[in-house]
Amino acid sequence: MSTFDPDALECLAAIVEEGGFERAAQRLSITQSAVSQRLRALEAQVGTVLIVRSRPLKPTSAGQLLLKHTKMLRLLRADLERDLKELAPSSLGGAREEERISIAINADSIATWALPALTELVQQGLPMEIIHDDQNFTHEWLREGQVLGCVTTLKQALRGCKVEPLGAMQYIAVAAPAFAQGRLGQRDGAGDRPAAPALTQYNFREVPFIAFNRKDELPVEFVGKAFGLKRVTLNQLFVPSSEGMVRAVLAGWGVSVVPRLLAQGLIDQGQLVNVAPHYTLPVQLYWHCWNLESEVLDALTAALKQTAAQSLVP
Repeated sequence: MSTFDPDALECLAAIVEEGGFERAAQRLSITQSAVSQRLRALEAQVGTVLIVRSRPLKPTSAGQLLLKHTKMLRLLRADLERDLKELAPSSLGGAREEERISIAINADSIATWALPALTELVQQGLPMEIIHDDQNFTHEWLREGQVLGCVTTLKQALRGCKVEPLGAMQYIAVAAPAFAQGRLGQRDGAGDRPAAPALTQYNFREVPFIAFNRKDELPVEFVGKAFGLKRVTLNQLFVPSSEGMVRAVLAGWGVSVVPRLLAQGLIDQGQLVNVAPHYTLPVQLYWHCWNLESEVLDALTAALKQTAAQSLVP
C-alpha cells in the first residue's frame, strides 16, 4: 500500500474543513499555488479526483476515505502528545492548528450539558473542534469521516464505530407568560375566572412555533405525540441557536419546544411558563466514536458519559 505524504493529507483536510483553497493556504501558511500542487500530487498518487469543485467544496468518496485516514493520524498524534506530556511535561508546546480533534454535537447538548463535560479535557490542552448540527444528522459527519465522534439519536453503531447510550434529553413547550395568557388563555366553566393558559389540540395552529431550522422536527413531533395527531402543520419561525430560541420566546415571538435543562430555571423565576405541562418529549441520545484503542477517545467517552449521567434522564 502507498504511503501518503502527511502534508498532502493535511492539505486535503484543510481544503475541506476551511471550505476553499485560499483559506486552506492561510491556515497552512503556504501559497494557494502550493495547496493546489499538494492536492494534485495526492490525486495523482491515488489515481482519482478527491475534491468536487462545487460550492461549497465537497470531498469525493475517495476524498472522504483519505479525510478519515487523516483524522485517525491526528488521533494517534494526540495520544502520543498525552503520553509524552506525562513523561516530560515541559518538552511540548501548544498543539498546531492541524492537530484539532473534531466531534459533532447537537446544539441543545452544547447549550446544556456537553461543554461542562469537555472542560477538563480542554484545560489539559486537548485541541477541540465542536461541529454542531441537528441531533438526527450529527452522525452523518461521522459517517463521512469528518469527525471522530458524535452525539446523535441514532441507536445502531455505524460501521467501524462503537456506541454508548447517554440518556434522554427531556423537551417541553414553553412561552412567555404574557404571550401565553394573550394567545392561549382560557376561561373556566363558569366563564369568569381565567384558567392557566395551555396549548391544546384546538389552538396550536393559532400560534407561531420557534424552531431551530428546517431540519428541526421536534415541534411537529411534540405536538403530534402530545395530542395523538398523525399529521401536524405548524406556523414556524426559525432561530438557529438554542439560547437564541429561548430569547425569542422571552421576547414574545411564540411557543418553542426546548430542553427542560435550558428552560426550568426561567420557569422557576416566572419568566417562562410550561404551556403543555401534561406532556414531556424524551429524546434518547447516544455517543458514537471510532472503534479504536485510543486514550483520547476513551477520555472523551468517559467525560461525556459521566456528565450525561448527571444531567440526562436514564
